[in-house]
Amino acid sequence: MSKDSKEKAAGPLPFPRGTFSAGVALQLLALFCLWISGRIPFSPDEYSICSKSGSIYTVDETNPQVECISIRGSRISYTESFQELQERTRRKNSASRLQNWLMSRFFGSSIRISYIASDAIVVPGLADAHAHIMNNGFKMQLDLDSCKSLAEVIDSVKAYIQSHPDIHNNSSRWIQGGGWDQTKWLEKRFPTAADFDADPLLEGRPIALQRVDGHASWVSNRVLQIIGKLPADVEGGSIIRDSSGAPTGVFLDNAMSLIPAPEWTDEQMAVFFDTTMKVALSYGLTSIHDAGSSPMMIQFMKSYAETGKIPMRLYVMGHVSSDEYWGSQIPRLVNYGKHRRLTIRSVKLVVDGALGSWGAALLEPYSDKSDTSGIMRSTPKAISDLVNQFWKDGWQVNIHCIGDRANHVVLDIFEDLIKVGNANITEWRPRIEHAQIMTAEDLERTGRLGIIASVQPTHATSDMWYAETRLGPNRIEGAYAYRTLLNGSQKHILPLGSDFPVEGVNPLLGFYAAVSRLSVDGTSPHGGGGWYSSEALTRAQVLKGMTLDAAYASFTEHEIGSLTPGKKADFVVLDRNIMRVPMEEILGTRVVVTVVDGKVAYGALP
Repeated sequence: MSKDSKEKAAGPLPFPRGTFSAGVALQLLALFCLWISGRIPFSPDEYSICSKSGSIYTVDETNPQVECISIRGSRISYTESFQELQERTRRKNSASRLQNWLMSRFFGSSIRISYIASDAIVVPGLADAHAHIMNNGFKMQLDLDSCKSLAEVIDSVKAYIQSHPDIHNNSSRWIQGGGWDQTKWLEKRFPTAADFDADPLLEGRPIALQRVDGHASWVSNRVLQIIGKLPADVEGGSIIRDSSGAPTGVFLDNAMSLIPAPEWTDEQMAVFFDTTMKVALSYGLTSIHDAGSSPMMIQFMKSYAETGKIPMRLYVMGHVSSDEYWGSQIPRLVNYGKHRRLTIRSVKLVVDGALGSWGAALLEPYSDKSDTSGIMRSTPKAISDLVNQFWKDGWQVNIHCIGDRANHVVLDIFEDLIKVGNANITEWRPRIEHAQIMTAEDLERTGRLGIIASVQPTHATSDMWYAETRLGPNRIEGAYAYRTLLNGSQKHILPLGSDFPVEGVNPLLGFYAAVSRLSVDGTSPHGGGGWYSSEALTRAQVLKGMTLDAAYASFTEHEIGSLTPGKKADFVVLDRNIMRVPMEEILGTRVVVTVVDGKVAYGALP
């Protein structure tokens, strides 16, 4: 390429050839200093998103709504009014001929501005503070959520077999799926192994289907034969038996470990992981707190992170089902991988079961099943020993607690560590996952101690049809008490999640449930006003719970969670204003674009 051709490609020089001087050099140096200090008006990878109606919700209390945000590289460079953006444009245009040439040559000639539709809004990237990535992908291969009867489940399993010739032609292949919920069935009873054998296509096949909450598994007689002799009892679990003492085919909580289902291969995990990531991005999620990954799953995610295959931020809680200390089995990783999106600095413990299967550990017997008070999956001493050791080793400890007994035991352990062990609550940030049923005293104690309650609003609207039957009129007053927990929180935070695949991946399902306390069809046991509506949250509280509060719960409030200059450019454009539209229109909202690290991960910029 000739010298003339090079000059034409770069634009004409702003000074005669051969007259480069000390003055020019000084201007170059000055521009360089301005650039590294962030004061150059534009850079080549900078762009702006603007809303003429000012519908950019930042979740930054110092500047809650703006007209424009600008992104430079992977970070937010400005949040400003359109007038301020124009002023930056004028500053560039008023620069000297040399400065204009230098900036266009090295920093780009103009800023790219995209305008969202008048009805659309921009919000920070949404987070799910409690979910199960691999289990969601696993469940999607045979999803039984929509089944309203036992017969529909059987029909779904048959359709799955018939659509998979490799399984149809090999009766020894395991069939696995999940999502059944007997509380939604006409039969209103637990299923049995005999229900499978009643159909010729299913008889003799190894089948294991998880309940929607993941705390029960229903297996076929062939699986019972493979297991062989069963123990009389399982500590922290239960084998459902008939009146003669024979197993019916349903295993609860720790008893599920007796089922010898084949381990997932790397190929299967890749399908499960990629499927969930694709769905999550389409719903505007840019961050997920994975609530309990085994060492095998973590190794898979670690290798994915190293090759840059993780498309969003993952805050992973390690989990091993053991009362013996297992911290050495989990690698400690912060901002790990090619794109620095994988963090593992917390662990997940599970103390009790779930309300739907009568496994949530209660202080008193169930109102509708007086022969049980639920299941404590570990003894208080075993839980205390684990919590103390994980705290000493610097792990954030996040504990599954549904019932009021489980919550009470764990709060006792946390309180002892804080008061006797001098645990620094701000540095440690222990969490109770679900915090679903509590006494009034423990609701107050959670906030007073500074414990983070991580809750899932759709659990309230899914469980509301049977929860009061399980708990009675008095205990229900301390259940799903989201506003009470938020009002009592020391730092006024309440991270929100879904617990998918127990509930749907779409975070707007949780948004709607939290503000309305209604099912998706607009109903509740208390009518159209919502179920125990005094515990509903405001839209601003829910948006913060799905962004900045979730960031605080994962030690990332200075990096993500709000649209603040200097933070990561994770944001979502929604096609309607969920902060203002009538409540019944919230669930019709669609994601226009999901952006992670300043780059489009789903959809397209306007």
